[in-house]
Amino acid sequence: MKAFYSDHFVLPLPAGHRFPMAKYRMLRDALAASSQDIEFLEAPAASNGVLALAHHPAYIRAVQSGELTPQQQRQIGFPWSEQMVERSRRSAGATIAACRAAMEERVAVNLAGGTHHAYADHGEGFCVFNDAAIAARLMQAERRLQRVAIVDLDVHQGNGTASILARDDSVFTLSLHGELNYPFEKERSDLDVALADGAGDRDYLAALAKAMDGLFIRFSPQLIIYLAGADPHEGDRLGRLKLSMAGLAARDRLVLDAAATRGLPVAIAMAGGYGRNIDDTVAVHLQTVSIASTYAGATTPASPS
Repeated sequence: MKAFYSDHFVLPLPAGHRFPMAKYRMLRDALAASSQDIEFLEAPAASNGVLALAHHPAYIRAVQSGELTPQQQRQIGFPWSEQMVERSRRSAGATIAACRAAMEERVAVNLAGGTHHAYADHGEGFCVFNDAAIAARLMQAERRLQRVAIVDLDVHQGNGTASILARDDSVFTLSLHGELNYPFEKERSDLDVALADGAGDRDYLAALAKAMDGLFIRFSPQLIIYLAGADPHEGDRLGRLKLSMAGLAARDRLVLDAAATRGLPVAIAMAGGYGRNIDDTVAVHLQTVSIASTYAGATTPASPS
């Protein structure tokens, strides 16, 4: 299975910053030390033209040139730096590359990504460019397929994704998230499922199974982009849900089984994870990638029918 990484582009964050930047390198190191059959590839950088499939040119220019206002930087949660720009391009490029690889090999992974809070004209919540929206539109522009489903299982609603794709009937957005969690003003996805604080494995998996059934009743995707957030884990300091490692494994298999049954390729992004212990977050991501690798293999690319 191909896994695309960008962890060597490290943001110079101030001491005490709450974003766990180290988790990405820790994840790649853990995978490299495992017996998984994974091919590690450096993520390509998305060009301005590709970013413009989902973002306003003026916003792209402001990010590139360092002209984001202090308020815009606070909204993103990162101070501007050249490393921030490059990493954000590579994160989008990694999901694009994972989509292309998944079309050939059934499953592929971006070892970062899932930047679903980025809107067309601004960033939010540690998200600069919206990799899933960009990748979905580029797969269509390249005439690889016509219909994409984004299955967002980060604990926070994919508000930026929902906004960007609100009037796009060719991309279906599903978000399963904490009802009372960030963002506190939600956008409208094609299918939103809001969970109460403290929801555990049983409630979560029942809600997800129903949501996946609803997706396929309403929509016929040719590709799934899966945001496999680690933050529903019971040890996450921002998650407010109570999923166990076993519950998260069942979550991943539910999504991947649904895709495999229908012969659909899946591109996976890691999305959020803010464990009280960073090792827990890495363990969740490691489990997701390990499970995904068992689904990878040669397959017939989806046709644009």
